[in-house]
Amino acid sequence: MADNPAKVSITYCAHCGYEGETLGLVRALMYEFPNDLTSIEIVPWDDGAFEVSIGGRLVHSMYRDGGFPEHETIKEAVRAHIAGEA
Repeated sequence: MADNPAKVSITYCAHCGYEGETLGLVRALMYEFPNDLTSIEIVPWDDGAFEVSIGGRLVHSMYRDGGFPEHETIKEAVRAHIAGEA
């Protein structure tokens, strides 16, 4: 396990049908970081939300950034958190 494991939280619009994007990101993170995450929290929400936080820090917001994040962008943010850079 990493010295600074990450907790990832994904808030998504259940009403909008964002489950596929959510589960795809969860799958990518689980494969990339099998021993470096403390948890992946999935929070169904509404109002078009899709937000990703790592260690309590918002790294992507559909409202702020537009669209869905690239998986690699979120992986880089997790790596930075694990390395203590974020």
